[in-house]
Amino acid sequence: MTPPFEALDFVYMPSRDVAADVRHFTEALGGELVFAIEAFGTRVAMVQLTPAPPAVLLAGHLEGDRPILVFRVADLDESVAAVGARGYEAGERFGIPHGPGCMLEAPGGQRLAIYQLTRPEVAKRLVGRRDF
Repeated sequence: MTPPFEALDFVYMPSRDVAADVRHFTEALGGELVFAIEAFGTRVAMVQLTPAPPAVLLAGHLEGDRPILVFRVADLDESVAAVGARGYEAGERFGIPHGPGCMLEAPGGQRLAIYQLTRPEVAKRLVGRRDF
């Protein structure tokens, strides 16, 4: 049985202080800050720790302490149906700048999500943005 995923693009990490975490990830770990956005009452920053994905997204709006692994899929609706047919429960639908997504409810408490890249141009537009 083949997974419906194309790639692990993002690791969304909850952050209580995004600016401080950005400093740690860039200064102490040597990561490259891709963007730092403040909008809709929260902060989100992308840090690239390796040349290849996944990118780390530090997010002030995420609940809890566990990261969310965000996998890209070719077709969101087909992938939701495929995992559902295998007994894996689809959760809340959401949107990120890159396209629509869906949480996957892992029985073990892991946080997984899938998204469809429908707006590839967004990545280039966000590079270099520094709101904080």
